[in-house]
Amino acid sequence: MPQTAVTRAFGDVRAGLGDDRVGTAEIARPPDNFFDTEIIAALADAYTWLDEAGARAVVLCSEGKHFCAGADFAGRSAQARPGAGGARNLYVEAVRLLRAELPVVAVVQGAAVGGGLGLACSADFRVASPQARFVANFARLGLHHGFGLTVTLPAIVGQQRALEMLYTGRRIGGEEAARIGLADRLAAPDDLRAAGYELAGQIAGAGPLAVRAIRATMRGGLADRVRAATDHEVAEQERLQQTADFAEGVRASAERRAPCFEGR
Repeated sequence: MPQTAVTRAFGDVRAGLGDDRVGTAEIARPPDNFFDTEIIAALADAYTWLDEAGARAVVLCSEGKHFCAGADFAGRSAQARPGAGGARNLYVEAVRLLRAELPVVAVVQGAAVGGGLGLACSADFRVASPQARFVANFARLGLHHGFGLTVTLPAIVGQQRALEMLYTGRRIGGEEAARIGLADRLAAPDDLRAAGYELAGQIAGAGPLAVRAIRATMRGGLADRVRAATDHEVAEQERLQQTADFAEGVRASAERRAPCFEGR
C-alpha cells in the first residue's frame, strides 16, 4: 500500500492522501461502525477535501469488525446519533456522496447491513472478502429500504436480485456477492485492504481527465435519481416507523430472534 503523505480528521472519519494520489476515507467507529447524519456528512467532507488535495481515486474503508452495520435502531452504540432531521438530513448528506467527482472503491469486511449496504452501493466498486455479508435487512425490521437503494442496488445486481434482497432481507455472502456483481473483487481478509488499494491505484494511474469524463457519463444523473428516490424512501420509512410491526422488528433484532409480524 502507498505511503500516506497528508492526513486530516473529519470527526470519526480519517482521511489521507498517498503519494500515488489514492485517497483514503476511513470510518473509525469500531467494531460495528454504525452511521448517523454526522458520519455521512464527515465522509462527504472528506471526499471534497481529498478532491481538492489532488486525489484521483478514494478507498472507502472502516476500522473494526464490520464495514458498516447501518443505523443503530437498537441503541447499541454510544457514538451513533440520529441527529436533527433524522433520516431526511442523513439522506441529504448521502446525496452529497453521490455528487462527489472522485471514483470510490469500498473495502467491505464483515457486514454491510441496511444503510451500510446503501453506503457500499454508493461507491463505484466493492472489494470484499469471502466472509463478508451484504444484507438489505429493512423488511426484517418492518421498514422500507433507504439510502437510495431504490436506484443503486438494481443498477448493480439487476431488478430481480434487488427485489429478492429487499423482500427477504437474506444475507448475501462474499462469494455470492461476487457471482451476482455486488462485489467486484474478492480477497482474503488479510489482503482485503491491499486489494482495494490496488484497484484504486489502477484507476488513479489512468488519465484523470478521461476518468472523470467517463465517470460523469456513466453515472450522469445518478445523484439526482437518488435524491428523488430518498424523498419517497424517507416518507415510507416515517410512515412505517409508527407501526407495531416496526417496533416488533427492532425488538426482535435486539433480542436476536425471528420477528413475529402482525401486519399492523
